[in-house]
Formats: sequence, C-alpha cells, structure tokens
Amino acid sequence: MSQTATAAAPAENSGNERTYKPRTPLQMMVSRFKKNKRAMVGLWMVAIFIIVALLARWIAPYDPFAQNMQIMLESPSWSHPFGTDEFGRDILSRIIYGAQISLMIGIVGVIISVVVGMALGTISGYYGGKADALIMRIMDIFMAFPSFLLALAIVSVLGPSMINVMIAIGIFSVPTFARISRSSVISVKNKEYIEASKAMGASDASIIFKHVIPNSIAPIIVLSTLRIATAILTASGLSFLGMGAQPPTPEWGAMLSTGREYLRTAPHVSTIPGLAIMFMVLAFNMLGDGLRDALDPKMKL
Repeated sequence: MSQTATAAAPAENSGNERTYKPRTPLQMMVSRFKKNKRAMVGLWMVAIFIIVALLARWIAPYDPFAQNMQIMLESPSWSHPFGTDEFGRDILSRIIYGAQISLMIGIVGVIISVVVGMALGTISGYYGGKADALIMRIMDIFMAFPSFLLALAIVSVLGPSMINVMIAIGIFSVPTFARISRSSVISVKNKEYIEASKAMGASDASIIFKHVIPNSIAPIIVLSTLRIATAILTASGLSFLGMGAQPPTPEWGAMLSTGREYLRTAPHVSTIPGLAIMFMVLAFNMLGDGLRDALDPKMKL
C-alpha cells in the first residue's frame, strides 16, 4: 500500500512540475528594454511623432500653406492653439506637417549612412590589409572635419534643398558607421562558426551576409537610432541658415529662423518649432540609450 503511494507520488509531482524553457536573446533584450522607463518614454514619444507624421493630412486643422494676413502673428487661442506666423498661417498645422519632413530627412539620411558605412566597414574589417588601410585613411580624412561644417560644405556645393540635405547627412555620418562596423566585424570574423563555414567551402559573400553582418549589427542599430537625432538636429540647423528646406516648406528649422524677427512681439513663432525639435531629438536619444542598454550582453536582469 505504502509502496504504491510512494511510487505514484513522483508521477503526481512530475505532472505538477513546470518545464523551464530558456529565454532567447531577443526575449532577454525586450525584457531589459521594458524595464528601462526612460527608454519606454522615448519609444512612446517616437511613436507619437511617427503617428502624427503619418496622419498629418487628417489631423492638421488647417492647410499649412494657407495665408491669412488678417490674423498674422496671432497669439495662441482656441482656434489656433499654437498661434499664427507672420503670414497668418496656422503654426500647429505647420508643426504637424514639419514632423513628416524632419523624420524623412533623419531616416533617409541615416539609411544612406548605414548602407555605405556598413559596406565599407565590413570590407575593411573582414579582408584587412591594404583595403583596410585605404578605407580607414579616407574615413580619417572625413572625420577630421566637424560634422556640421562638412554637411554645410556639401550642401553649399550641391545647392540648398531637402534632397541635398539628406545626401549631406548621409555622407558625414558614413565614417562613424564604417568604424563601428569594422570593429564589430573584427570581433566576430575569427569565431569558430566562421572558421567552420570557411572549412565547408562557403564563399566570402555567403559568410559575410549569413554570419558576419547578422552577428555584428547590434551596435549599428543603436548608433542608427542616435544618429537619427543628430540628423534631425543637423537638418534643422542647415534650414535655420537657409541651406535646407526652402520657404514655404513647413520645416522646423526654417520656421525657427523666420521667427527670430518676432521674438519680442510674437515669441511663439520661434519657440514652438524649437520645442518640437528639442522633444523629437530627446525622444530618439532616449530610445537609442535604451536600445544600447538592452543590447549590451553585459547587462543582467
């Protein structure tokens, strides 16, 4: 009797036991990210900016280009929550449409940087030798110039326009991505799975795209997020100087520039675009810092 009960106990206990499934690296990363309150705030802020930009056509109360000289420089009111500018245009509508431009410039500029920088950095780190020396010396030349001055010089040569601003932002960020990519590739190219792939006869292109890039892309993701903030700030600075988006485009930097003349009589014309730039840059910086902490393998729960 007792033996039967004793024999059944393990079976009963085994039925109540919970099987432990180890978490994947992605699950651990998401868990670390969720526990970072600042990162979550940044994520929500970025999401709000993206939603506003995507829905600008439907949520903007007025046409951002429509002028009404009878209400020029009107202070914030119920009909115009952010007031109007020197041409009587609704500032709230221009801020909403300006989010599209800032995000587009930042994202497209960073995509250019990632594609070119990762290509150069991967070639430099994987093959080494003369290719490495040549590519890195060229990157050193670009990094010798302050990034904003380099972007200003490129736009001055190409001409002021949003497309040229994206190209300039893409070019001045390439050296940073190339160096980060090179360092990551060097750290993984001598791993056992890379040597195994070579021993099995895999081509260099196959190894790079299947093993090297996927295992070295984490710092690129973090840098991309932080660089979007830098790109938005640089684009606003170029537009502030008249080298970026041209009037009447509702770009935040250009709006900030035109509002300088009315700081005493209508400070909202410049302060509101300035706050929009600040919050968007802050959002991407907080998101980037959170991603950096979440992707860091040394961070433990």
